[in-house]
Amino acid sequence: MKPATYFLETFGCQMNVLDSQLVAARLREMGLRRVDSPREADVVLFNTCSVRQHAEDKVLSRLGGLRALKRRRPETIIGVIGCMAERVRHELFAQVPHLDLLCGPGELHHLEALLVEVSERHEQLAALASSQSRRTTAAERGQADDPLEVLDSSRHAVPGESVLQSYVRVQRGCDKFCTYCVVPFVRGPERSRPPANIVAEVRSLVAQGCREITLLGQTVNSYVYQDGERTVRFAELLEQVHAIDGLDRIRFVTSFPADWDDSIFRVLRDCPRVCPYLHLPAQSGSDRVLKAMKRGYTVAEYLRIVDTARRYVPDIALAGDFIVGFPGETEEDFQATVELVRRIEYKSIFVFKYSPRPGTSAERAREDDVPAETKSRRNNELLAVQSVISLRQKRALIGRTVEVLVEGYSKAARRLQDSDADTGVDAGDGLPDGCAHDRAASGITASPRQLAGRTPHDSIAVFDGEPAHIGAIVNVRIESVSPLTLFGRIEGVRSPARVSIR
Repeated sequence: MKPATYFLETFGCQMNVLDSQLVAARLREMGLRRVDSPREADVVLFNTCSVRQHAEDKVLSRLGGLRALKRRRPETIIGVIGCMAERVRHELFAQVPHLDLLCGPGELHHLEALLVEVSERHEQLAALASSQSRRTTAAERGQADDPLEVLDSSRHAVPGESVLQSYVRVQRGCDKFCTYCVVPFVRGPERSRPPANIVAEVRSLVAQGCREITLLGQTVNSYVYQDGERTVRFAELLEQVHAIDGLDRIRFVTSFPADWDDSIFRVLRDCPRVCPYLHLPAQSGSDRVLKAMKRGYTVAEYLRIVDTARRYVPDIALAGDFIVGFPGETEEDFQATVELVRRIEYKSIFVFKYSPRPGTSAERAREDDVPAETKSRRNNELLAVQSVISLRQKRALIGRTVEVLVEGYSKAARRLQDSDADTGVDAGDGLPDGCAHDRAASGITASPRQLAGRTPHDSIAVFDGEPAHIGAIVNVRIESVSPLTLFGRIEGVRSPARVSIR
């Protein structure tokens, strides 16, 4: 059987989303056509995340649900790629006997050959790092034929895939070894890509209609590349990308506080296409917990970075990550985190309940001693504090006009459109539309014409518009808000769409 169709589901971070885009392009080159359901696919792939147990549990549930499909159609190829494949490794074959292949994130260039071999040999195969040790790559040795670099550099859009907002990898791996984190073990050591390759990739995407680039790295501000006798650091890379004609917006995630370089703030101030937005994970407001996490900075040092950011860019929007329930976290430690959130007044935060990850030093050396109900309470309390802050910030925008890059119809509009067409199918495109609570809180009723997009500060805005607005940059006057969403009306088009996006 020659595979003709594939289904690919992605879990986890933006890096996984980018990896899936690269994989999809390669599958298309092999002649495979994408389908929307595993039941229709000859190849079923899950691109996985291992940062939290919940993400792995979801994948195991998906795999379990395919057992009957594999019995009916034994020629269907079922594979797990990404971080979970690398972490769990061959144990996953024992857990899921109907699984055909594993491919780690550092071996994605082998996926095509792996699929062909599985199809021909009908046996379980894996492409994983040779060991969990820190491996040396062709890129580190200075070779031009690093297969992962070739994979990134050969990137092109799949027909039907919007490149309006695109991710570009600037760095792979991580060297930080925070005690709770599995990323260094599954993605390998930190390696920065050549700046010339990054610039060429961005230029190519802009030529295809991209207006907004997000530069990706596990610790993106740690980027450093030795270009002959010259060292290129992240601030200079930002300047090089900023100089590309036709690009409207530049973002970058995720920054690491211990490696901060104030020259990046100069670029944020002086380069108008770099969005005034900074994702700077704190993880805790307690120095004791930060030390146990091996984060490499104190709360005072973190606050210095925030204060410097606001001195350079007074209206900068800040986002943060926090872990609640880390082993040994006391109520006093948690309240210090609450006070940090109140002190900084983030635009948004992402809160995660601690989950022991096998192989990390926290899992080996520390008992997971914070009860699940305490983790849930702290999670909800921290989000409630942030909700009040977010609502206050957004209310200050009522009556003001903001710039929005229009991504497409909101999910609510898609549902209404489908209902009008009597299809009974939710064709949501992944665009945020707030939620039912958000719409109720704002007094806004969604319409089939409701569009969604983001401001330079990464706030979600929804408003009624026309198909021609999709892909354009428009001015939106804010009329009401919720903690998550801005609601308004279009006052004019700042820059028309360059390509047709539906």
